[in-house]
Amino acid sequence: MGALLVVLITRMILGEEAFSAWGWRVPFLFSIVLLAISVWIRLQLEESPAFKKLKDEGKISKRAYHESFFEWRNLKVVILAFLAICMAQGVVWYTGFFYTQFYIERILKIDSKTVSVIMIAGVMLSAPLYVFFAWLSDKIGRKIVMLFGIVLMLGLYFPGFHYITQAGNPQLAQALERVPVTVIADPADCTFQLDLTGGARQFSTSCDIAKGSLTNAGVAYETQAGPQDRLPVSALATWKLKASAPGAKPTAKSAPRAPSSSHVCARYSTRRDTRRVRRARWRAGAGRNRACLQREDRRLLDDRALRCRRDRALWPQAAALVELFPTRIRYTALSVPYHIGVGWFGGLLPAVVFAINTATGSIYQGLWFPVIATAVSAVVMFFFLPETKDRDIHA
Repeated sequence: MGALLVVLITRMILGEEAFSAWGWRVPFLFSIVLLAISVWIRLQLEESPAFKKLKDEGKISKRAYHESFFEWRNLKVVILAFLAICMAQGVVWYTGFFYTQFYIERILKIDSKTVSVIMIAGVMLSAPLYVFFAWLSDKIGRKIVMLFGIVLMLGLYFPGFHYITQAGNPQLAQALERVPVTVIADPADCTFQLDLTGGARQFSTSCDIAKGSLTNAGVAYETQAGPQDRLPVSALATWKLKASAPGAKPTAKSAPRAPSSSHVCARYSTRRDTRRVRRARWRAGAGRNRACLQREDRRLLDDRALRCRRDRALWPQAAALVELFPTRIRYTALSVPYHIGVGWFGGLLPAVVFAINTATGSIYQGLWFPVIATAVSAVVMFFFLPETKDRDIHA
């Protein structure tokens, strides 16, 4: 929440133009202070009593990596921790925190300041739940709390984002249902736009540029095979996005652009209808969502139901991971599944979701990535993960 507040205050002081040009560096400068504090805290930390006891007894592992990853009795626990806990933790966390923010701002075209306020409100609501669900897991068990949370999140992915779209940009939601778009292009010119290198890959074919532009504009489309050596044409209802002449070298300028708010005949808009949004009722959609949030907010888009579900899933996981592994190899063994789950499955989630969306032409189909990962974790957790709350972590 502190980071969001710093960004919001910086935007308000400098203005959007200055923030986009150079002001985005200011929050990073403030982080130097936090870095110094974190280094000081780290230098003051001592080993846990359990580890110090093993060290005094001469029982610490001298081959922690070998014991963790080359002995099956420990390796199977590493795999279990990854599949049952860390994979779901990564995709649920990044969907709730980062992809939701990207989706609201980039796809629904809600201004950055409002998005920051939305995210801060979500964090403030969810913060007390961290403590509550951790306490609850001490009482009834880690497994049941985590499983309940990820199963609820599993059922909320698609309804949640459909609701966010309808509430945040009603015009876009209606256009997705009523205005068909078809991209006519040579299939050989269209690639799977998965960039895992942070922008190093360039998708410069005319088909890729057209699809990427439409996806960034929140426009759903179907792809139809067209003739070779011709730039793609996007047919939007009875109106066409014109491409350059056949044989022209494909560039960003020559590729068809996504529809703008001026194209009223197509009913697609790059800006939300603020009056309609403010009249919308910001409440969790129906049924179980009301258990997390019942009050109305006529100003903010409410993605907090997603956060309520996420909090149930995540906060017992730290204790569960500690309790899964013996003290002598705990730090080494749990670090690998944790960082793969969070770093790979979570960190790469926005790129994977975008690639699936451009390939399918839907702003929702990319959600199958977190859905499948969460479903796998739910099944593995239900059948194979033991309850750990009563384990002795000094063993």
